[in-house]
Amino acid sequence: MTDFRPATDVLTERSSRVVSLAKLHRASVRRSEGRFLVEGFNSVDAALTTGRTQQVLVREDQEQRFGDLVDRALTAGVPVLRLNERAAGKLSETSTPPGVFAVCDLLTVDLDDVLSGSPRLLVVAVEPREPGNLGTLTRCADAMGADAVILLGDSVDPHNGKSVRASAGSVFHVPVVRLADIAGGLAAVRSAGIATLATAMNGEVSLDDADELLAAPHAWLFGNEAHGLPDEVLAGADHRVSIPLRGRAESLNLAAASAVCLYASARVQNR
Repeated sequence: MTDFRPATDVLTERSSRVVSLAKLHRASVRRSEGRFLVEGFNSVDAALTTGRTQQVLVREDQEQRFGDLVDRALTAGVPVLRLNERAAGKLSETSTPPGVFAVCDLLTVDLDDVLSGSPRLLVVAVEPREPGNLGTLTRCADAMGADAVILLGDSVDPHNGKSVRASAGSVFHVPVVRLADIAGGLAAVRSAGIATLATAMNGEVSLDDADELLAAPHAWLFGNEAHGLPDEVLAGADHRVSIPLRGRAESLNLAAASAVCLYASARVQNR
């Protein structure tokens, strides 16, 4: 790190800039302004690394702690603003504000752009509603080398603060598509020569025996925690795959099921 360089004058919780940024907690404001707010080291680090950062904000008493991030931002020409403690609390959605934030461009991309890149492993979440689960799913997708996460139907905003934090920076690493048309999105995936695999307790294929399917380009379909996959999506999948459960648990939640399935895909595709 080069010598630490202080940023600007300290902003208070009443600053018009802080008041404006706090409104980014609302999805409608994020959409209309084309930007979102992230907090914490992992998210700000990933935002700077991928060049999606408009500005960085740091609590005045945390400048030395986050000096590396501030220095990188300034070197890249990203404005850095200083906050007092109450301003940081106003911007944070956590009980213990981390002290560093970034304002970033929205991250979602078009499905056509993803499919034109000849993907081999896709994660499709149908109507995910819980932001923490979506963030965990995105993190698993990133860790296992998935080419994109596709959100279909009435989904939670991937720029939601809880979802971004749960992804631990992965939302900046893996492309995210958001599309309201479930049937149209799945049809586009199949038209690109990508098989759709749905998890099902009574699936006709066991994950233990699915290596041949996993070696080819495929998309895992996951439903939401409350209702799972819609019946028509489950029935229309190219294959329904069951996860063998060895113990007494009757099922796995979304995060656990996705981790198991994506690891199986990564194991086969990276032999």
